[in-house]
Amino acid sequence: MEELLTQLRTHGYRVTVPRRAVIEILEGAEAWLSPELIQSRARAHCPGLGLVTVYRTLALLTEFGYVRRIHLDGGCSGYARAGLGHSHHLVCRSCQQVVEFPGLEDLSRFIESVQDQTGFLIEDHMLELLGLCPACQEMG
Repeated sequence: MEELLTQLRTHGYRVTVPRRAVIEILEGAEAWLSPELIQSRARAHCPGLGLVTVYRTLALLTEFGYVRRIHLDGGCSGYARAGLGHSHHLVCRSCQQVVEFPGLEDLSRFIESVQDQTGFLIEDHMLELLGLCPACQEMG
């Protein structure tokens, strides 16, 4: 956490009480969290923390590569700490469990093809595979 706080300061960002509260909640999380849950938990450290501040902090932390946005069914998003460098996610459609796995595959040919077909300049990518985790498969 201290390394992240140093990076923020180095890049001209203040380490405010609300930002520190959000980071502390993410540090202690063992799974993905919604912004609303982050806000609820972080209010123990910073009672006046607003949801807009949580979203702004999450955007900043995403930019720094500290968290990754998780896209869930229904348009809801959650956030999980980035732990594997470049990685992707498996998302269980039933229990919403998110498992991170390393992004070792070379997608450069695919990305070049998409750029050629669309004219987009692709700067980054994320991959989420949706399905059922082993526990939900057993229940179903």
